Amino acid sequence: MKGFPIEKATNLRTPFYYYDTELLRRTLQAIRKEMETHPDYRLHYAVKANANPRILEIIRKEGFGADCVSGGEIEACIRAGFSGDSIVFAGVGKSDWEIELGIEKNIAFFNVESIPELEVINQLAATRQKKARVAFRINPNVGAHTHANITTGLAENKFGIDMGDMEKVIGIAAGMEHVEPVGLHFHIGSQILEMDDFKALCLRINELQDRLEKQGITVKNINVGGGLGIDYSCPDEVPVPDFSSYFRTYAEHLQLRPGQLLHFELGRAVVGQCGSLITKVLYVKQTTHKQFAIVDAGMTDLIRPALYGACHRIENLSNKDAEETYDIVGPICESSDVFAKAYRLPRCRRNDLLALRSAGAYGEIMAMQYNCRPLPPAYFTEDFA
Repeated sequence: MKGFPIEKATNLRTPFYYYDTELLRRTLQAIRKEMETHPDYRLHYAVKANANPRILEIIRKEGFGADCVSGGEIEACIRAGFSGDSIVFAGVGKSDWEIELGIEKNIAFFNVESIPELEVINQLAATRQKKARVAFRINPNVGAHTHANITTGLAENKFGIDMGDMEKVIGIAAGMEHVEPVGLHFHIGSQILEMDDFKALCLRINELQDRLEKQGITVKNINVGGGLGIDYSCPDEVPVPDFSSYFRTYAEHLQLRPGQLLHFELGRAVVGQCGSLITKVLYVKQTTHKQFAIVDAGMTDLIRPALYGACHRIENLSNKDAEETYDIVGPICESSDVFAKAYRLPRCRRNDLLALRSAGAYGEIMAMQYNCRPLPPAYFTEDFA
């Protein structure tokens, strides 16, 4: 792993997360370069990918907003210095206190997912004599080439308002005193690498906007969510995602109306490649059928492989000997606590450090304390200067 200070890290207690902040800044600069050619584009970083305070601060200092899906995320962003009007708030199940927090902080807009939610926002805004800005999350029924657990834009998914109800919901909102309709919101899934999926979303949005305009309805904001994936197999060869193709797809296929702003909610593509989970080999166990490398990190520290079979590149940072085949497993008392099976690695020895790459997104943020395990700490490039 390029640039990792293994000598300085050897004596640290494992497991821990390591963040290459130089790569994070380079990624943010690549996004900014692409967006500079589109003054009507706005980026709200999807906080659910990684809410580490130092990560949030770096992103905020680059001038980007935040996409939150809980009141806790809104609070984390406010502590990191984000202004309320740079925050958008999505989520199919917003509780009253979370809505009240969003109203209090004067967030840019709520991404509303149902009529009952719209009614509650109107009621809670009325108690404060305020007007809450809302965008309607429409389920576009557009499939994405990704894992079933992280697709969100199909009719069978729990997210969003059915396309057939779009005009009805907008009409209801128009008659409410304490909400201000300001846009449409869409999101079709995560870890998407095929630009045709985003093109299909553009074409669907074009259809829906044409439909609304025939009824004299226009909106100021179009929010297309995020979804751009990263290269989990070759993190060093492709450290920065293909933002050029991503933004160009929208520029070429989405028909924005005059004065409309286009909002993006990228998460994984921003932070995924800058983070790695560092773990230590506890034992090498040989059985009749296979060889195990038992490490001190587990599904409590990085749940993605156990949750939906996600694959992360694994590297032996301590040894470059000839490769052997291992099942790389953790210490948790669950058979699903497996990072990889039949994986080729340089020969593993006790106390070797291994890196699970591309773990900057949905790694530390999803860590838990099952088996009463402590949460993994985080270190940054600057910590080893």
